[in-house]
Amino acid sequence: MTELQHSAAAPAIMQIEDLALTFNLPRSLVDMAMRRPGRAVRALNGISLELRKGETLGVVGESGCGKSTLARCMVRLYEPQRGKISFHGDDIFEKNRRKGRMFNRLVQMMFQDPYSSLNPRMTCGQILSEALQVHKMRPADDIPARVCELLDLVRLPQDAAHKLPHEFSGGQRQRIAIARALAVEPEVLIADELVSALDVSVQAQVVNLLLELQDRLGLTILFVAHDLRLVRHVSHRVAVIYLGRIVEIGDSERLFSNPQHPYSQALLSAAPSLDPDDKGQAIHLEGELPSPLNIPKGCPFHVRCRHATDICKRDVPQLRPLGGAGEVACHLAEEINSHA
Repeated sequence: MTELQHSAAAPAIMQIEDLALTFNLPRSLVDMAMRRPGRAVRALNGISLELRKGETLGVVGESGCGKSTLARCMVRLYEPQRGKISFHGDDIFEKNRRKGRMFNRLVQMMFQDPYSSLNPRMTCGQILSEALQVHKMRPADDIPARVCELLDLVRLPQDAAHKLPHEFSGGQRQRIAIARALAVEPEVLIADELVSALDVSVQAQVVNLLLELQDRLGLTILFVAHDLRLVRHVSHRVAVIYLGRIVEIGDSERLFSNPQHPYSQALLSAAPSLDPDDKGQAIHLEGELPSPLNIPKGCPFHVRCRHATDICKRDVPQLRPLGGAGEVACHLAEEINSHA
């Protein structure tokens, strides 16, 4: 992983404050017959964090915990019902056409399936040219040369410009998606499960390319993934999400070597180790992940936590500093970790 001692002191480029988003489901026939209100999925439940200039912030958690929803809010695909997201101090949902267009250029998102986000009727060259033209990144005469530069940047051959998306492998399509994002010279990349659909060997190539580009271009990256080993490799800081809340956030190496929240401990203990001699002592979680349609009262994790007490069932814990171990949302963090 690249050196990032400066990240702790680096300025915040994006700030998220108390973000909440609920998706209302249509009322079923049973709901109408019994005169019940429609159900709602509480996807995000008060997330606050900052993305610092030049860092990679990893976001991890079980499927359905709100990782991708958070990423989509950060590029304005979803608008939250509560909370605020600021980019360089400006509210990204403010109705200002000029600022909105600039934000769309400076914050780019890359998705898990590049094939669905690439126009199948356009060649790679046309896809990259379109991004350059829409945002007026280059004069028309300079666009072909810039397309060549972008292909070199992501290590694709020049003849790739004349091929359609279906003619590329998954890893090559993901490189095209990266090149398209870089075409508009962004400051922030939001990578939502960028390599999870690729073979492991190809994952490493794409991720290492992304890290090289980050160093070369000074990019800031939000890296959403479920592969914990991959997150540890690429991230400077990591945020652990559970049912739409951040339960722990801190330095990547510290969090992976000494997690403080019971959920982080269980999540990381279940991850396979690269050390063949490490037999591991997996912490087994009780029960299933509760439905976001019916989130438990108090600490949402208390129904699966072996340490839970009455306060956990009653009060929602707030994210707070824990010594030098980052921030943790757990009533009993000091007690739990003093016995660890």
